[in-house]
Amino acid sequence: LRLWRCRCRALLSRPTGAPRARRGLAAGPEMHFGFQTVTEEERREKIYQVFENVAKKYDVMNDSMTLGIHRVWKDILVHKMNPCPGTLLLDVAGGTGDIAFRFINYVRSVRQRQLQRKLKHHQNLSWQEIFESYQNDKFNSLGDSQVVVCDINREMLKVGKQKAQHLGYSEGLSWVLGNAEELPFDDDKFDVYTIAFGIRNVTRIDLALQEAYRVLKPGGRFLCLEFSHVSNPLLSRLYDLYSFQVIPVLGEVIAGDWRSYQYLVESIRQFPPQEELKAMIEDAGFFKVDYENLNFGIVAIHSGFKL
Repeated sequence: LRLWRCRCRALLSRPTGAPRARRGLAAGPEMHFGFQTVTEEERREKIYQVFENVAKKYDVMNDSMTLGIHRVWKDILVHKMNPCPGTLLLDVAGGTGDIAFRFINYVRSVRQRQLQRKLKHHQNLSWQEIFESYQNDKFNSLGDSQVVVCDINREMLKVGKQKAQHLGYSEGLSWVLGNAEELPFDDDKFDVYTIAFGIRNVTRIDLALQEAYRVLKPGGRFLCLEFSHVSNPLLSRLYDLYSFQVIPVLGEVIAGDWRSYQYLVESIRQFPPQEELKAMIEDAGFFKVDYENLNFGIVAIHSGFKL
């Protein structure tokens, strides 16, 4: 009986909510969840819950928060990628499919231009040969390109799949449940790795960058689009006013969720500035790392290569 009581006291004395051990993911020190200080495991669980809550209204809120400019930023990212037919893309934290759909559209347009140039240089083709060329292109409009969307959140993937079905995207597109810090893919597999507005919500950015490097082929490219730090002092003050006074209110009105959008604003302020993130990407092994500020640094596109 005394031994049983001792064991009960020992169990009750253990702290609750202790981080669970995972491969390659130590409990680690305390870290930020917005402006709160939490353990690594608590941060991971809280962020998962944020995106579980906002998934259904994610696209509407993106349009509202950025006045639709996020669409332009994503277009710039894909144009910077400049994928050619045959490219194998991994889009991480891309659950709603915005980058994947743009990638497919871009590759299709490249394929169409290639076909037009081919036909232009073969003026002596018969009508039947031209028709057959168009038919072949129709059934292989991506030129063997593939995009794999990987997201840790089931609800975000569910929304993305529903959008793909509604918009008619199926060819060259697959969806995978997975953690950016422990990707379920082989080494040296992808030509391009993208992560758009996702890396600041990764618990261990260093591990996510290491995984990005691992799964890219030699010569492969890393591209990250993320909210960053505004360089202009006046614009920075106006941006802060809008972020903290307007965005949480929009979250409450549109999504019925003040707290999640308050966290998203706070997470932007806690995210490393451009030069610091650049150094982290270089530490992961990437070469030719640079970044391009958009809208005075409200967002930045970081780029690097695995050589």
